[in-house]
Amino acid sequence: MHRLARTGGTAELLRWLAGRAEGWAGLVGPDGTVLHAAARTAGAMVPDVAGLVAEGASALTERGVQAYSVDTGAYTALLFPLGVSPPGAGALSAPVLAVVTPRPVAAGLATLLADVVLPLSLCLQAETLERKRRRVDLAESRGREAVLHLLMTGQLSIAQQVAGALRPRLPDPVRVCVVECSGGGRDEVARVCVNADGGRSWIVRCPVYARHLILVMPAEAPEPGAVPPDETVAARVGDCVVGVSEPVPLADTATGYRQAFHALAVARELPTRHARFGVSPDSALVVGPAGHRWADELLRPLLTHVPRRAQDPGSQELLATAASWLAFSSHATEHLKVHRNTLAARLRLIGELLGLDLHRLADQAALDLALRVRSTPAPACTPEPAQSGSPASGSPASGTSEAAGGLDAILVRPAVRDWADQQLAPVLGAEETLRTWVRCEGRIGPAAAELGISVPGARKRLTRLETVLQRSLLRPPSARYDLWLALRSRDLTAAA
Repeated sequence: MHRLARTGGTAELLRWLAGRAEGWAGLVGPDGTVLHAAARTAGAMVPDVAGLVAEGASALTERGVQAYSVDTGAYTALLFPLGVSPPGAGALSAPVLAVVTPRPVAAGLATLLADVVLPLSLCLQAETLERKRRRVDLAESRGREAVLHLLMTGQLSIAQQVAGALRPRLPDPVRVCVVECSGGGRDEVARVCVNADGGRSWIVRCPVYARHLILVMPAEAPEPGAVPPDETVAARVGDCVVGVSEPVPLADTATGYRQAFHALAVARELPTRHARFGVSPDSALVVGPAGHRWADELLRPLLTHVPRRAQDPGSQELLATAASWLAFSSHATEHLKVHRNTLAARLRLIGELLGLDLHRLADQAALDLALRVRSTPAPACTPEPAQSGSPASGSPASGTSEAAGGLDAILVRPAVRDWADQQLAPVLGAEETLRTWVRCEGRIGPAAAELGISVPGARKRLTRLETVLQRSLLRPPSARYDLWLALRSRDLTAAA
């Protein structure tokens, strides 16, 4: 009996009791609801337990007895409460162990049932507490996920208010760390992370990738001689991979996440399984005030959108949807917790409002840059130098919609040209695969066909490019938007 209580819990105890009673055994709530049940055979008789409990409730409570039996034709029902009702309660308040056995009752069965009440009661309490613990863990996990979502969409003040009820407090500035674990190992890795930095990091189970943990860590350098928490995790957990961002303000958590994700792609190819982001600056920092004006103009229809019905998404919800989809592609359904049809409908509306074809990589890159520019404070951007002879902002870029056409005037700025050269420097003179992949809208199949190689061969080339560029290409968040912008800037400069 005690072995079953330890190894199988309530279910195994009831199955064993049903076999000993050669009938049916179950736990019944005070209202007659069957909580758990087991029968000796699949076709065994299922009694009217609600009626039995109703009949025996008055005897169990009013008389204060610890057991009650009811004869029902060829069967006898034995009832044992798993707890004592408070005096004067007037009704049964504890679950009841109900066992239905053929008549006559086997010798010693009643004594056996009386003995099993205590371990069965303890099992039930332990299982109830475990369910409550899981609900609390789930609630905390969803709360942390919500805070991360608010940070990723730039809603800093609300994120800090929500985070105030949880621990630790959100640091500022931060490094964002993405840890890729083996299947089912996130909980153990989370404990290692807590021990590594004393619980100062904000740890979130990634809602999109089931093997990823996201850490928002304080950005200050560790004490002399101390090992940074991210390196400690990579060293202690033998099968995990760690990517870390540059220090960023808390308001730029989304940028930090993209950097950490790109670093993760590099870390997979390193023996240390750890890498820090090394390509900077962000494209949103080099567009200057003109880039801010362009982004405001492009996004104005979305920012001023008023839904026709109360249940339709407003501008903030559409902005969050666009940012999530650009970052996670089809995985945005898990990130936003919406149905794929809902996501598709929102994307159609966003495209109609902005005049963009979101099936085209060029328009995706324009929208991604505009959203990042909007979330970047203007003073942080590279100042606008005096320049002449720049292309007219009204001429559409090749492969872009008219609404995104003014982007060409931004991409020929000296700071943007320098940024583009920095992005493409690692592949200088060997851009064929990258250009072909970008020209094919970031799709491997068409790119492989145009290159005249197999799909696995194209995938291997892109994997090598990930290591060279230190950016993620094959899994979102992908660097394909920045690479399209860099290549477009290079082409415009060459044509000038």
